[in-house]
Amino acid sequence: MKKEIRKVLIANRGVPAVRIMHTCRDRRIATTAVYSTPDRLAHHVYMADSAVHIGEAPPAKSYLNIGKIIEAAHTSKADAIHPGWGFLSENHQFAQAVLDEGFIWVGPPPDVIKILGDKIQAKKIAKNASVPIIPGISSVTDVKDIREWMEKDAVTFPIIIKAAAGGGGKGMVRVDSKRELVNAFNQAQSEALKSFGDKRVMAEKYIEHGRHIEVQIVGDIYGSVIHLFERECTLQRRHQKIIEEAPAPSLRADLRREICFAAVRLMRAVKYVSAGTVEFIFDALNNEFYFLEVNTRLQVEHGITELITGLDIVGMMLDIAMGKELHVKQSDIRPNRWALEVRLNAENPNNFSPSFGKITRLLVPQGPGVRIASGVYEGADIPPYYDSLIMLLITAGVNRNDAIRVMDRALGRNLRVEGVKTLAPLLLAIIRHPAFAAGELSTRFIETHMDELIAAFRYNYSEDEVLKVANYVAEVSALGPQKWM
Repeated sequence: MKKEIRKVLIANRGVPAVRIMHTCRDRRIATTAVYSTPDRLAHHVYMADSAVHIGEAPPAKSYLNIGKIIEAAHTSKADAIHPGWGFLSENHQFAQAVLDEGFIWVGPPPDVIKILGDKIQAKKIAKNASVPIIPGISSVTDVKDIREWMEKDAVTFPIIIKAAAGGGGKGMVRVDSKRELVNAFNQAQSEALKSFGDKRVMAEKYIEHGRHIEVQIVGDIYGSVIHLFERECTLQRRHQKIIEEAPAPSLRADLRREICFAAVRLMRAVKYVSAGTVEFIFDALNNEFYFLEVNTRLQVEHGITELITGLDIVGMMLDIAMGKELHVKQSDIRPNRWALEVRLNAENPNNFSPSFGKITRLLVPQGPGVRIASGVYEGADIPPYYDSLIMLLITAGVNRNDAIRVMDRALGRNLRVEGVKTLAPLLLAIIRHPAFAAGELSTRFIETHMDELIAAFRYNYSEDEVLKVANYVAEVSALGPQKWM
């Protein structure tokens, strides 16, 4: 049955909330923002047609408070709720509560979110759908189980222990030797319980030099499931993606077809509806790929897929939620560009520690081939309570070299953020690194090259420039005039 959406409440903040609002404006759909006390002057609040205060700073009292968000939807007379990414976006109980209260849920069905959110169940579904899975053990109660599995299947270190109910890099611990096993197991269980309220863990063989490839999927309520091709999400720090691109430079055409069809096969098996992503680990040495997990939500990096395909994934989610059929067929989707995305986080690029405060100056990149998804404005405060992502910089070109050149311009010439530190120097150093240019990527790229990257940093912060001038003056004062002067 087709339903009309006239007003959407966005159960999120910052970049994801603003991104969804842009599509809603295009569709002439009104929006409601929710905000915590420190976010009362946030960008997403300004962007929305109406806004409702939902609590104090801690996420549990605001953005994770299901009751407050449902109440805000009633107050604002919204028809639908879109969760964005993060927070409650993969919470099946929230999705069910939205439906029970009579709202349209812009996302997959609650039972699908639940089953695919459990890594153990998702792995079984993948296996039944003939999708390759990483050698591992799903039921782990203590370290003895892992030791017996490794001995039985002749598995060698490294391995990785993962939270069974989690995602986003939380509750994941790499183990390189026997002596690390007990501590790693305890750490994974502790993080799993803290992050997901579920201490179950699983263990898998760790794929050395593995690359993360994910496939964007969209399905409607009539059984149509299509893929929008793949993205390379290998460059990470602390299991969190930092640079993504589409298409993946690591895949041959035959492997691309195989991995995309495997993703569709898996999602058809669960009758998937709305947008979602199937993640794989790609063993580049042996040209083999293995199922990792399913993200039952809009992905941060969906913008690069939109750029190469010309589709609006948020718009497709809204159409599907209203009961419409997919307006494109698989044969209609023909990527014709290369796109690159970097995540601009408010963090110290030397050690990734959070950087909070007021943005005193902000110059946003512009020009051909640039797309910006921002969650801030000049003068905005970056509070210490939430994710540090403040902006997504996306560039496109006819090929990979073109996209990298445009990103170099965007980061190196057009971007300026003052008042807080950002990852901009690190991002620029990465895209200028010879190994990145050659497509030699792995999940350990940053830690492997960190010293070189730091040495190549170019700072744009005014306080750093002042320090450089001061150092120069001190040097001249101490050593006298130099030969080059």
